[in-house]
Amino acid sequence: MRRIIAALPRLAVLLAALAGGSVAAQAESALETLSTGDATRGWEAVGRLNLGTHSFCTGALIAPDLVLTAAHCLYNRETGALIPAQGIEFRAGWRNGRATAYRNARRAVAHPEFIYQGPDRFDRVAWDLALIELDQPIRLPQVSPFALSTPPRAGEDVGVVSYAHDRAEAPSLQESCRVLKRSVGTILMNCAADFGTSGAPVFTMRNGRPEIVSVISAKAALNDQPVSLGALLDGVADLRAALATRETTPAKGHMIRSGGAKFLRP
Repeated sequence: MRRIIAALPRLAVLLAALAGGSVAAQAESALETLSTGDATRGWEAVGRLNLGTHSFCTGALIAPDLVLTAAHCLYNRETGALIPAQGIEFRAGWRNGRATAYRNARRAVAHPEFIYQGPDRFDRVAWDLALIELDQPIRLPQVSPFALSTPPRAGEDVGVVSYAHDRAEAPSLQESCRVLKRSVGTILMNCAADFGTSGAPVFTMRNGRPEIVSVISAKAALNDQPVSLGALLDGVADLRAALATRETTPAKGHMIRSGGAKFLRP
């Protein structure tokens, strides 16, 4: 996937608000490639979302037939048009050319407050959430959907399982990275993000197992250090309601272009 320079005047404000001045550097763990069956055990509900013929994101099952991902993944970044549901495929546990399960999408819905503004705008991170309804549920004993949990606190350790353009054939686990700041609907983290990581689940260990607390939305640089932005999960209830009412087209989905500071979207 090609590198895109993003122009996002309001994200600069968002980063400043989240940072609240200086953000102390926190150590994060390296990415670990989950290349074997033993390594991927327990993470099979994370998968690669193939979007049309030229792009992919990361997604995670939160029900046997529902995949949580980022809203901007549902759009063609060249045209701003929605990718048809029939062009979306979820490959659960995709690793080295094989998946634990393959499913096509039946419907897909972005949060109704999300406005797709092209690859150069990221000022609606808090609403960068989408649900994909699969054409058939995945009911396999080794694929257990993840529970959703309450927002992490600033300073809390989290983890991420994701795919990316340079590690597209197996998931990678970053077992420990940190929430640097939390704002309304959004968290700032030092978790790794790159193209393809969009939609990746951010986990915390609660109740003895990993639970999703956020979804990777964008990457940026703060004080010359790489950071990532995650959408919190308040909008998931709205997405479930949209699917229940058969609303599958984002109410405000259109493209707006503008200039500004330089950042990057995964």
